[in-house]
Amino acid sequence: MTNKRVLVTGASGFIGRSVVPYLAARGFEVRAAARDPDCLTAGKGVVPVKLPNLSRGLVDWGDLVEGCDYAVHLAGVAHADKDIPETHYQAVNCGAVGSLGVAAGKAGLKRVVYISSVRAQSGPVADSVLTEDSPPQPSDAYGRAKLAGEMALCDALAGSAADWVTLRPVLVYGPEVKGNMAQLLKLASLGLPLPLSTLGGRRSILSVENLASAILHCFSADNAQRKVLLVADESPLKIADIVAAMRRGLGRRPGLFGLPSAALAAAAKLAGKGEAWARLDGDLMVATGALRETGWQPAIGSREALAEMARLTRLVPR
Repeated sequence: MTNKRVLVTGASGFIGRSVVPYLAARGFEVRAAARDPDCLTAGKGVVPVKLPNLSRGLVDWGDLVEGCDYAVHLAGVAHADKDIPETHYQAVNCGAVGSLGVAAGKAGLKRVVYISSVRAQSGPVADSVLTEDSPPQPSDAYGRAKLAGEMALCDALAGSAADWVTLRPVLVYGPEVKGNMAQLLKLASLGLPLPLSTLGGRRSILSVENLASAILHCFSADNAQRKVLLVADESPLKIADIVAAMRRGLGRRPGLFGLPSAALAAAAKLAGKGEAWARLDGDLMVATGALRETGWQPAIGSREALAEMARLTRLVPR
């Protein structure tokens, strides 16, 4: 699988910054598309290019996919935000995806790997372990647009020689992570004991290295074609396990103790963090048996990857 050309959209984003060098190191010529290609480093196997304006929905991908064997679509509105209109989510995370599928079919690509999200299937918590057979129940505009994007890609490539794989990752983490995992890392970096050991929520999480390996696997896995597949690390972890692994990477002891969950929930609600608390103390677990049946296995364990992330991430004081 060397000397193949792959378009990676969203190359300058958190996931793209890991996926591009991962594929280049394995012999691919990577056409790395970003809104500002000047922020990318051209090197062996990496050609920075300009990403179109995805907010138009109907995007002309012709020049970008021409001559490519594969496409990895990472670009889009990455997180749920109540201030972003649903029409913008639909244009970027659905319309532009369908347009890419149409262009990929015309250009004769072998496969498009679309990075969707578990939020296409569920809200931030779930009462049971999710599988691909669980009815999709997105709870916000972000999740609804991701689900619509999956359908748009499927429709665009129906009857085409080009095929597709959609991956639904859970929370992705790695060096220079942002969002909720970055907040946990900041907590772990404090030289203070933390009252987290009694939190009961279990979360499936995903190392960016494991996601990159899943993407590469999906280029050639015949039994993955035209499937929607959940992807996560091997086993779910509690928040206390995540923080302990981070602190291990920082050369510290876990330093965790317990307080009654009800007291912590009440304090979070008073502080206006009730929704964030629900995510900490609630479950969101997925089964990855369908992807594993295609031959994929995680490249690294969660605790090892979390410790490595803590070692490598540069925390910027605020």
